[in-house]
Amino acid sequence: MLIKIAQDRKGLGKISASLASDALRSTLEKQARARLVVATGSSQFETLESLIQEPGIDWSRVDGFHLDEYLGLRNDHPASFCGYLAKRFVELVPIGSFHYLDGTRNPSDTIRDASTAWNDAPIDIALIGIGENGHLAFNDPPANFETKEIYHVVDLDLACRQQQVGEGWFATIGDCPARAISMTIHGILASNKIICSVPDSRKSEAVRQSVEGPIMPEVPGSILQKHHDVTLVLDQASASRLQPATIAAAHQ
Repeated sequence: MLIKIAQDRKGLGKISASLASDALRSTLEKQARARLVVATGSSQFETLESLIQEPGIDWSRVDGFHLDEYLGLRNDHPASFCGYLAKRFVELVPIGSFHYLDGTRNPSDTIRDASTAWNDAPIDIALIGIGENGHLAFNDPPANFETKEIYHVVDLDLACRQQQVGEGWFATIGDCPARAISMTIHGILASNKIICSVPDSRKSEAVRQSVEGPIMPEVPGSILQKHHDVTLVLDQASASRLQPATIAAAHQ
């Protein structure tokens, strides 16, 4: 795992966007199309804002994939990830295609269609984050490390739902859906390259456990230690609990 530490959220976004744009351009030099997984949430604001400004990407040859979505939430709800992605990314670049997860459909149908599209070819790049409880996508602890499915329905734990309220997506915990469709751990790890953007001090303990602790389902982010090409992009706040040797290595 390669770790990069920015001074602040804005710097984190620029680093992550630069890594993603370099990977997209490199991929498109070697093959006809590039396939990109895009995450949501407040941790991705600066990354997506910077990515849409990156030059030299032939977006018409990029196919995008949605990481996770609440069940039963209309896309015009302020917390809808479909709406988030449309407003902050898809409608701002001339992307070739984007495969949304429609949480208002029958979940089995949504999962079938998303998995079929995902399986057409390897995923080149995944933009993801780590939650306050260590989750990857909506795979809360203890995460299922064994399934070979690409998407599945998950129950959201209390810590995950409290994070959504804390970030301002919902007024109360009762407003936050209790279930979601999520790309699985297997699906995420199958991506050729992973760029994981994690800002803010509230995620510093999850970062520490994911980087310096053992790999275990109770810390879903720890599974990133097993991936062959993952860059974890932090800011000073989210990196604040890492050991000095880890931080020193990140600055080399």
